[in-house]
Amino acid sequence: MSATSGPDPRRARARRMAGVALTIVLVGLGIAVFATAVTPRGSTTVIAPDDNVTAAPVASAIYVHILGQVVRPGLYELPDGSRAVDAVAAAGGFTPQADAAGLNLARFVSDGEQIVVPAIGEAAAGAAPGVAGDGRVNLNTADAATLDTLPGVGPATAANILAWREENGRFESVEDLLDVGGIGEAKLDAIRDLVTV
Repeated sequence: MSATSGPDPRRARARRMAGVALTIVLVGLGIAVFATAVTPRGSTTVIAPDDNVTAAPVASAIYVHILGQVVRPGLYELPDGSRAVDAVAAAGGFTPQADAAGLNLARFVSDGEQIVVPAIGEAAAGAAPGVAGDGRVNLNTADAATLDTLPGVGPATAANILAWREENGRFESVEDLLDVGGIGEAKLDAIRDLVTV
């Protein structure tokens, strides 16, 4: 009696196992691609919002304290070169009572800055743009009119400061003013205690 030839069960099982392994690999790749696609780039990290949640620091970062009419007031770590809109987004956006027009969302924010988002009908804290809470002029956020309030800084020197900032980026120290045309040691000494970065 001869044996009937039929499908080899070992080969069929090996094919099924290879198919399962291939399916697992393809599903894993699909998940990895999807996770990469939905992960936000350049996202902010909460450092210490009012509920005391902390996160790991990020290189080339600044710290901004935002309060007032935002969903999650607190201290946030943002990438260097962020704007006020990024700080508001990190804090969960505006509350329904916020006066969004009371804040210049396009301006750059600086390390150690405090931003207060006013409610509708309230005056924005620090009415002049680029003035820190202690009254000093922030060289990285001040506009020409605010810079012009400094002793010995007229419209031409204010324009030079803005041009230097546009060309070179943020001022790293007050002494960087010596690289601005029209500012020498004497003028720097006159305004050194009135400005910050």
